[in-house]
Amino acid sequence: MYWLAVVAAEEASWTAEHQARREFVESIYDAEARSLLRLARLFTDDRTGAEDIVQEAFIRLFRSVDRIQDHKKAVAYVRSIVLNLARDQNRRGLMSLRHQDAMLDRRTPELPDERIARTESQEEVLVALGQLSPRQRDCLVLRFYMDLTEKEIASTLKISPNSVKTHCRRGLEALGERLGLSDDH
Repeated sequence: MYWLAVVAAEEASWTAEHQARREFVESIYDAEARSLLRLARLFTDDRTGAEDIVQEAFIRLFRSVDRIQDHKKAVAYVRSIVLNLARDQNRRGLMSLRHQDAMLDRRTPELPDERIARTESQEEVLVALGQLSPRQRDCLVLRFYMDLTEKEIASTLKISPNSVKTHCRRGLEALGERLGLSDDH
């Protein structure tokens, strides 16, 4: 857990409150890290970059957990950080958030439990997803890949549940058109 090593430097001056914060974030890490890594992998080309995104998200969560008034929303908060960091990484073409100067080929093979069997049609869907607006893509990925409810997606993306419904509907329509599945074909 790289994020713990980063915050450990601050640990010398920690109070009981800081220890409670660490335990809280660690419990979220234990429960959600794999899921968040899968989410980051959908938006990045390499496992190491996805791992860096998740670690950075937990560092940010740790540093801001005191400002989160409803701790039940912490998972949505860290999920939104992962989405934003993945978008930023793709936008800038970075290999790693914390290791920007190491521009070596850092791609690592996928582990068997995270391998997605990509048939030709699955590749088409992934390409079509990449052509959607970021909000539509986020809503569809969170809904159908992460199996989140509309309410959980709304909390993650900080939009209303009705907006989630609209983005999912429009995203599905656009996917259908791009994949030749629309009703008028």
